[in-house]
Amino acid sequence: MKLYIKNMVCARCIMVVKSVFENMDINPISVELGEVELKHDIPENQKQELVKSLRSIGFDLISDKKSKTIDKIKTLIIDLVQNKNNDLKINLSNYLSQELRQDYNTLSNLFSEVENTTIEKYFINQKIEKVKELIMYDELSLSEIAYSLNYSTVSHLSNQFKKVTGFSPTFFRNIKTIKRKQIEDL
Repeated sequence: MKLYIKNMVCARCIMVVKSVFENMDINPISVELGEVELKHDIPENQKQELVKSLRSIGFDLISDKKSKTIDKIKTLIIDLVQNKNNDLKINLSNYLSQELRQDYNTLSNLFSEVENTTIEKYFINQKIEKVKELIMYDELSLSEIAYSLNYSTVSHLSNQFKKVTGFSPTFFRNIKTIKRKQIEDL
């Protein structure tokens, strides 16, 4: 039995969700971003308790197909930006189509309908939040950040950053008081 869980975006999320299951004496076969595989079905009363525990820490079970697809799109985009953006050798639409084995137009229309934004805007917002994070760490130059996030040039990164935030990356680096948004708030 597979359960799909909303808002799982990182390795820490996997650890936290796994511990929720284990604390309830439910031993999952595997826990991955957005998915938990169980050996057996769980009783409805235990499932309700599980939902309550997951919600208390910012997660939720997903039951309908649309929500599962949306969550998979978000998880793939977040993983791409956080872990392997520079490794992407094809464009985002082809990547999502291949990973989800669905036509990109179908995915795009569904995402826009449910999230009231496009996949591309969501992807850009994730990248800008990553840029903010890297600027705050103050360990990389703007050209290194641009390269690591697969921007063609520093000016492309700067233009996109300013369009989304209203500030140039240099101005942002100087003020550092603008708080980053949490991934699930994007």
